[in-house]
Amino acid sequence: MPDLHPPAGLANSVFSTVFRPEKLTFGILAPLEGYPLSDTPTMEGHTALAKQADNLGFAALWLRDVPFRDPAFGDVAQIYDPMVYASWLTAVTQRIAIGTAGMILPLRDPIAIAKQALSVDQLSNGRFVLGVSTGDRPSEYPAFGVDFENRTERFRDAYSMIKVLANESFPVHQTSNFGSLDGSLDLVPKAFNARLPLVAVGRCGQDISWLADNMDGWIWHQSNLDHLPKLIEAWRSVCGPETFKPYGYGTFFELDSNPNAPLRWGRGLRGGRKTLIDLWQRQRDQGVSHVALNMRVSHRSVKDTLQELGDHVLPLFT
Repeated sequence: MPDLHPPAGLANSVFSTVFRPEKLTFGILAPLEGYPLSDTPTMEGHTALAKQADNLGFAALWLRDVPFRDPAFGDVAQIYDPMVYASWLTAVTQRIAIGTAGMILPLRDPIAIAKQALSVDQLSNGRFVLGVSTGDRPSEYPAFGVDFENRTERFRDAYSMIKVLANESFPVHQTSNFGSLDGSLDLVPKAFNARLPLVAVGRCGQDISWLADNMDGWIWHQSNLDHLPKLIEAWRSVCGPETFKPYGYGTFFELDSNPNAPLRWGRGLRGGRKTLIDLWQRQRDQGVSHVALNMRVSHRSVKDTLQELGDHVLPLFT
């Protein structure tokens, strides 16, 4: 692999801690508990679990943007608003990155998102990663008065507004679906480091060449394990030969208490740590940069799961 460099302005930032060429890091998707028999977590002990993940050396905590409880969908994520919760988590942790996975841009005011994201980034001393998406719940769109069929265009408009507000002073900018900037106003604060990391969570209604041209990285769902090398090859080919734009995935996850338990995969990963170590070493070599573990389906104590991963898995990859 050639000597790859992170996107401009992101060297020596939290981005380069979470995403590193030829390395694999691990994150946790909130909430930090299993709730396989319910659509709503208890959120009990979440602060202590966040501190545990931080102390063990996990790279990131990821917060989902789920405005409503939709019983038909069956998961309300961490209940709390992701930006409010991000502020809380940055105050009770020291090193771990806090990211959104991801803010639903077609449903949100991009100026508010930019203001919130940059505020959390400053208050956390640069530990924030803004992950953005189009969401996966069509039922939420009517509540916001937004046309679901227009979501891909609204996503691009919102993204462009956030980018100029975060990275330019007194910008001039026009959007079709949101507002316009005439150069007389400036959004403060700006990013703690050179600029705010922006990653796509899911396809966002875009083709991968658009994601490669505009985003700093891509986090998708766990795809067919056998097809993963071709997917990463396609991603790298559109990103170009010199700039490192990481690929990661999120997955439902349950760590078996038997370290020798075989790997089971489909809608999620389940298995003992030894077979998972083999899988993740292979995926690291294939080019996966980050795995975000969602323990919603886990029947095992998340505290015990985090400890076993911290003791036996993370040291092999850091």
